[in-house]
Amino acid sequence: MASLLSSVWLGGCSVVGYRGGVEEPAYEVIDHVGDVAIRRYAERLAADTVVAADDAPAARSAGFKILADYIFGNNRSQAKLAMTAPVAQSSEKIPMTAPVSQTQTEEGWRVRFFLPGDLTRATAPVPNNHRVELVTVAPEIYAVLQFSGSRDAPAVALHISQLQSTLESSGWQIAAPPVAWFYDPPWTLPFARRNEVAVEVDRETD
Repeated sequence: MASLLSSVWLGGCSVVGYRGGVEEPAYEVIDHVGDVAIRRYAERLAADTVVAADDAPAARSAGFKILADYIFGNNRSQAKLAMTAPVAQSSEKIPMTAPVSQTQTEEGWRVRFFLPGDLTRATAPVPNNHRVELVTVAPEIYAVLQFSGSRDAPAVALHISQLQSTLESSGWQIAAPPVAWFYDPPWTLPFARRNEVAVEVDRETD
């Protein structure tokens, strides 16, 4: 399990909006199991890259730089500036979103930025860097446990264990490896951080 831990940088029925002006993927809370929220995420668009690194922090840093380069303008788009102007290639700045996802795969560490909800595969700027790939993420249901403070490996492992224990005999079955989502930049004071551990789930059937 440890090799598959994912990190992400960065609550009736509710919809996520913005945290500090940063857009997050929309979800609805469809159930609670103790402190664990069961969230349904709609289909969303993301930018992916795969990097090779010795550990998760190094991979996260390398992947973040590649994807931030795309987000902050290293992309192609055709834009009509005015009726009398020619069609020209120009850079587009895409708003930053949260969370940023990281998962270890056979090819290396996959780092993912979720793109703003108003973008589609047809309207999202095309990356200039071949290492950046636009992907459509299918709808998913996640069980999520929120915590603050440290987000190092022992802290993440502890909260994943709590999440898994809470889901036992809950009617929700774990369907994929757990992930950890970090919504705040590294300089955020620990007590003010929003950290989450999550796991994709399905309804148990008899």
